[in-house]
Amino acid sequence: MTTPQQRIGSGFGPRSTTDDVLRGIDLGGREALVTGGSSGLGLETTRALAGAGARVVVGARRVAAAREAVAGIRGDVEVGELDLADLDSVRGFAERLLGSGRALDMVIGNAGIMACPETRVGPGWEAQFAVNHLGHFALVNRLWPAIAAAGAKGGGARVVMVSSNGHQLSDIRWDDPQFERGYDKWAAYGQAKTANALFAVGLDVLGRDAGVRAFSVHPGTIATDLARHVPREEMIAAGWIDEHGNVAGAFKTPEQGAATQVWAATAPALAELGGAYCEDCDIAERAGEGELTDGVRDYATDRAAAARLWRLSAGLTGVDAFATR
Repeated sequence: MTTPQQRIGSGFGPRSTTDDVLRGIDLGGREALVTGGSSGLGLETTRALAGAGARVVVGARRVAAAREAVAGIRGDVEVGELDLADLDSVRGFAERLLGSGRALDMVIGNAGIMACPETRVGPGWEAQFAVNHLGHFALVNRLWPAIAAAGAKGGGARVVMVSSNGHQLSDIRWDDPQFERGYDKWAAYGQAKTANALFAVGLDVLGRDAGVRAFSVHPGTIATDLARHVPREEMIAAGWIDEHGNVAGAFKTPEQGAATQVWAATAPALAELGGAYCEDCDIAERAGEGELTDGVRDYATDRAAAARLWRLSAGLTGVDAFATR
């Protein structure tokens, strides 16, 4: 069974910015967590949410650098140490946040890595699957009491996972999710982005009765540090930059790239919806043929696959907020 994927006519589009989607929205009194919220799209997301009145916690590996990056943001922003590749770090971050007693109205899983050389973390996990998915899975499950507390309030709570149209590069490799039988950096990235989308599907099913809805988003193509592992020659061949290093193609600005995740976290039009994959500040349609097209593949929104991934992820991380259900 798959989730509905149909545009709702949001009134926004690929060039809409965070300011556009937040116009008229007051986030005063709301609490948000943005992983990787001190650089790239995460920094713009932090700036936008704080500017609209939310109190934002930024999870970052390099705390000093993150504090410097967010220092000029208008609003209430704090930084906490969080390394998604290290489950002990995830646990410590969650315990500190839960200890503050706050409820979390919005969690945006923005941090991630792309197309890195083969790297093993934790007990030998493939790094892209571990950082982009498993770390976020463990984090959200550990923070569930704070998320559910916000969900019990009138406005509910939302979890937004930053996926990518890169999910079209690979379904979950159920027989070899850790790439133990040969590594391909782009297939590994694709699997991790599919996992982000399926995690949102699974969490939405489990959390909706508690007033929590979940979404995944494709932000678009933006020139950020995410591409730091991609060789220059490969970026030229892909049409991302020209031979002089100038950005080429229809790239979005950071304000446009962050707009979809901010929209998914705050849009009143999504109050009764959930589990969907979004792009260009609307729910995406089903993907057509070919690689890296608009839209979402069926395998990335399949509820049976989402439940299977949930079981796999809970087994690997040892964390499941819904284990008694």
